Amino acid sequence: MSSGLEIERKFLVHKNIDWKSRAYSVSHVQQGYFAAINTVRVRIRDDKGYLTIKGKSNDGGLSRYEFEKEITLEEAEQLLRLCEKGIIDKHRYLIKNGNHVFEVDEFHGANEGLVMAEVELSSPTETFKKPDFIGIEVTGDPRFYNRQMRHNPFSVWKDTLPAEFR
Repeated sequence: MSSGLEIERKFLVHKNIDWKSRAYSVSHVQQGYFAAINTVRVRIRDDKGYLTIKGKSNDGGLSRYEFEKEITLEEAEQLLRLCEKGIIDKHRYLIKNGNHVFEVDEFHGANEGLVMAEVELSSPTETFKKPDFIGIEVTGDPRFYNRQMRHNPFSVWKDTLPAEFR
């Protein structure tokens, strides 16, 4: 179980730069959301289940309270059936760069073509070394929130981005 302040920055990933070969881990992630004032999510990551509750974003989407608890795979599968329509399906790659690990998500389904990287920080002002595949910062842009992409998928608005990011 983990809880505390989540501080992360999000970026689009350049399509023409090889980032997959740098990954030391890859996992398949499926996640659904429940109707709630705050974000309530159930996630299956490979063969493990998680229940996560996130508070409202602060600092323009940079930080928010997060509570996460591991649950059984069976519990997660049952809870996914209760979620609102629009399960997020993606593969997550972990890439170490400097002192940080970048989580690179490659989306599938209605969000196919979107590749986004996140880096978790210990403070909003913490510096980090950007790998060369990192592009436009999208921290705080609601279009890139997984919860939002269920109802307004990338396939609908991808043409609003430069070609190297779609």
